[in-house]
Amino acid sequence: MGSKEQAFSLMAPLFGDGEMASHASGTAPLQGKDFPEPVNVASVPQRSPFRYPGGKTWLVPYIRRWLSAKGRASRGLSPARPTVLLEPFAGGGSVSLTAVAEGLVEQALMVELDEDVAAVWQTLLQEEPCAQLLQLLQSFELTPAEVEDWLIRPRQTLSLAEHAFQTLLRNRVSHGGILAPGAGLLKHGEDGRGLRSRWYPATLRRRIEEIARLSPRLAFIHGDGLEQLRQYQGRHDVVSFIDPPYTLTGKKAGRRLYRYSELDHEALLALVSCLAGDFLVTYDDTPEVRTLARRHGLALAAVPMRTTHHRKQMELLIGRDLRWLAMSQPS
Repeated sequence: MGSKEQAFSLMAPLFGDGEMASHASGTAPLQGKDFPEPVNVASVPQRSPFRYPGGKTWLVPYIRRWLSAKGRASRGLSPARPTVLLEPFAGGGSVSLTAVAEGLVEQALMVELDEDVAAVWQTLLQEEPCAQLLQLLQSFELTPAEVEDWLIRPRQTLSLAEHAFQTLLRNRVSHGGILAPGAGLLKHGEDGRGLRSRWYPATLRRRIEEIARLSPRLAFIHGDGLEQLRQYQGRHDVVSFIDPPYTLTGKKAGRRLYRYSELDHEALLALVSCLAGDFLVTYDDTPEVRTLARRHGLALAAVPMRTTHHRKQMELLIGRDLRWLAMSQPS
């Protein structure tokens, strides 16, 4: 366990179908007309260093409503600003970064099982490795030969900062940002720019520097997200944003996109239903997920989003009480 993880652990004890939603927890049915068009992600601040399949930047306006003092007060929740946001499947971390940057929570704890993604967050939240990563970004010249040289380097030969750089490079030059083994590299990319079409070192540097600025309020654990949910299960002042990068049916993202694609969804939703603090879960909208959510007495609502291929689809939000969705539309 790194020093950041230890510090957070020491602090933890101090933290004191036409119908779009179920009736669970007093949530009235929400019709499609109640929801706006999918959020334009270009209007939302981009804070994550990753370009992630299934990334949640589009969800940021909903997160603002969910965590707003007004929204929490309407559900009788306190404190008005949660002590901790727990993100047990952090991935690109857009929700944690937004919640901290915009003062929606005091602190955020991100958890991720994937070794490569973990290397990035461990690097960004430590001063010396972060500085080394920025130096690597500055000195790197993107050519096919250099990309190949970096991507074939065995993980065990790399420093933490080098591992993070390798991960970000792979994320930026692979089709769809996929980090799982077997992902192909970009050939044409945007406007025929190939590998360069998603490689923006200056933008990456700005985002990394902003994350470093927020680092006193961010913590990261490389480990099992379910275990961390259990650890904080009894904490009323902790809210959890849960976006498992695995689908219940094994279709779409899951097995093709992520190294760790197995998850006991029944156990997850059973655990979520017992959390003392508020929570928000996102899933692909499937009959299987709806059945599981209702089995555990959870409220659910489908909201519109656009895929990376600009196709409109519905994403399922699951919570104990989704009345905050009836507040003013996301912006």
